[in-house]
Amino acid sequence: MIKILAINGSYREDGFTDQTVDALARALETAGAETETIYLRGYPIEFCLNCRACTQQPGAAPEECVHHDGMRELINKIEQADCYILAAPTNMGSVTALFKRFMERLVVYAYWPWDMNGPQYRKERTPKKKAILVSSCAAPGILGRWFFGTNKQLKMTAKIIGAEIVGTLFTGMIAKEQQPKLSERMRSKIEALAGKLVC
Repeated sequence: MIKILAINGSYREDGFTDQTVDALARALETAGAETETIYLRGYPIEFCLNCRACTQQPGAAPEECVHHDGMRELINKIEQADCYILAAPTNMGSVTALFKRFMERLVVYAYWPWDMNGPQYRKERTPKKKAILVSSCAAPGILGRWFFGTNKQLKMTAKIIGAEIVGTLFTGMIAKEQQPKLSERMRSKIEALAGKLVC
């Protein structure tokens, strides 16, 4: 059975991002996959110290962080999953601070000794897993994708953990209602995207 891990960086319980990720998870389970969703708003992750202790040894496997928190378990879940849903709404032109904190802790996937100018990602030469990116913004969707950093940061996250992006769901104009709901058109898109992970 395909194991799919969704990592949700939304602040709002049952907000638009939660609804989208939940609908994707249901569609994937209907198609025979096993899904698990991590809500970063309730997950015990400390801020990265930028000590780079985890980046000094070569190898394809992620290294150990000096923090002893929930990120160790989450890295194990990332490693065991076959596919991913990476989700964060746009806040101030970027992914949420919750998602950024998680993203920075993915430095365990980098080999970056002190005498090297930039990092090498440990998963660059491993077989790629699949990922779907989910985001939203108050601006029209196409403008949000071009002018905000959210999509770029979600793509970087996929690259770091060794995933190939097979679909993106970036929804615009969602700030006109306090509790926006998924439209039937959106649900159809979700069904189509789910098929890209389980095929």
